[in-house]
Amino acid sequence: MDTLVRHRRVSVGGTDTFYRETGPRDAPVILLPHGYPCSSYEFRNLMPCLADRWRLVAPDFPGAGYSATPDDFDYSFDGYAAFLETFVGTLGIDRFVLYLHDFGSPIGARLAIRQPDRIVALIIQNGDIPYEDALGPKYADIEKTWTLPTAEMKKALAGAVTEEAFREEFLNDLKPELAAAIPPDLWKLHWSLVTPRRKEIAIDLIAWLKQNRAWFPDHRKYLREHQPPTLIVWGRNDHYMPERSARAYLRDLPEAKLHLLDGGHWLLETHLEDVVHLARDFLGRVHPG
Repeated sequence: MDTLVRHRRVSVGGTDTFYRETGPRDAPVILLPHGYPCSSYEFRNLMPCLADRWRLVAPDFPGAGYSATPDDFDYSFDGYAAFLETFVGTLGIDRFVLYLHDFGSPIGARLAIRQPDRIVALIIQNGDIPYEDALGPKYADIEKTWTLPTAEMKKALAGAVTEEAFREEFLNDLKPELAAAIPPDLWKLHWSLVTPRRKEIAIDLIAWLKQNRAWFPDHRKYLREHQPPTLIVWGRNDHYMPERSARAYLRDLPEAKLHLLDGGHWLLETHLEDVVHLARDFLGRVHPG
């Protein structure tokens, strides 16, 4: 079975888009929208592990990774969701499982709300959650800036868009023995791709978290009403989304399968085998190849 990950480009609504793809073209699809401050690179190890039975597709969002950074793009969660919808349409993908991680969670969830019949199931791994009372302490640091005038808020948030801040994002509350397993490629690579325009985009997107709170009820309503089959696999050592963040999903998804691992925000770097084992079992039941 060919499990090579192939690196491709396609025009999505006029935007030159880089994406990774593996698995048989006619196999059931898993869509992998990436988080911040990463790109499709975060799925490089996961993809070949599932490619024997599934087709995995991971795009770089505009302004991230190896995709273009057009001036006229809507760099918000809504804009990215519209892009993701156009992306799957461009590739002719009909139905798929969504793997939701970090900022890829509110983006992918918006797509699910727009087209719920296309969503076979969800795999949620340390995704940004729609539960205000279950966020971790690092979110409190962001919330403190919300009382500032917009210009001052963005100036304060700019301190989070540096190479050292990227390093902290990837190490994120890990025990030393696990932190040693996080490759510096993650922050070195992604910082090297940050241009002055991309830094502005990142600041604006972090600032947009304030507006995103108003969307939380829509996200919860989707989960509650549609009850998509869901696997929650979670690294409990996460300053942004700790264990209580994972458990909060059970309020609206009581039948979801929850697995807590002794890792952090970037489980695919430290607990890949565990995630693959859980995902294969789950996918074999809800999205068989």
